[in-house]
Amino acid sequence: MGVTALWAFSFSLIGVYLAGQVDSYFAVLVRVTLAMLVFLPFLRPSLLRGKQRLALMALGAVQLGIMYTFFYHSFLLLSVPEVLLFTIFTPVYIALLDDLMFKRFTPIYLVTAILAVIGAGVIRYDGIDSGFWLGFLVVQGANLCFAIGQVGYRRLAADLPPTLAWHNVFGWFFIGAMLVALPAFLLFGNTTALPSTPVQWSVLAWLGLVASGVGYFAWNQGATKVDAGTLAIMNNALVPAGLVVNLVIWNRDADIDKLLLGAAIMAASLWLNHWWLQRRRVISA
Repeated sequence: MGVTALWAFSFSLIGVYLAGQVDSYFAVLVRVTLAMLVFLPFLRPSLLRGKQRLALMALGAVQLGIMYTFFYHSFLLLSVPEVLLFTIFTPVYIALLDDLMFKRFTPIYLVTAILAVIGAGVIRYDGIDSGFWLGFLVVQGANLCFAIGQVGYRRLAADLPPTLAWHNVFGWFFIGAMLVALPAFLLFGNTTALPSTPVQWSVLAWLGLVASGVGYFAWNQGATKVDAGTLAIMNNALVPAGLVVNLVIWNRDADIDKLLLGAAIMAASLWLNHWWLQRRRVISA
């Protein structure tokens, strides 16, 4: 819950102070670099074997490096409330990845996905364009990367000693993210769109040191201590928290009726997904 409250402000800070003003590749690079610097002083390479270090780096590259690249671009195509609502699919991806690992298929996930897309359309039914759907797909790319990172981190942690001091190895996670963020900026970054105000630099500092550095460590550690169902639910706790922050502080003129209707349809898809999972557990028992 602490990380949820911490991240609730991140969406609005990015959408209000960075999106369309600061180059997204540079923003990702600064955020990852600052987070990495938080943990580098604690890094103890001898605590992990070579393959384990590479696995943790790969998780950081996907969950942070690639995910952030998708995530920041989505703010150029969508409003903050829309970005928030479209993150609602992450629990479904977690369930699908779990199915993939255990070589099974659950058709109900296709039904819930279709319902979710309908909900997304309701939010912008009078103004849907190619940019809107592109933004929707970009957010799904971010969601999928975030889900892969969480499931992968849980699997990795299960194979490591329970007494492992994670703060002494978590630096590898951010090093992996840096291996994506730095080349991306060098190849695609716009050096004419760097931060130009103290507020923008302050937002980047907060997002890097606190939201990313502290936030991802706490979130991934929490993911190893709960079951997959709880992890899925907590992924969506961020949505209402972030919406409240954005609508109350920054976006009071939003079309609440359409937003609520679309959100209700999307929530219904998740409820159906949750009901099916519960039913399947009962039948299995």
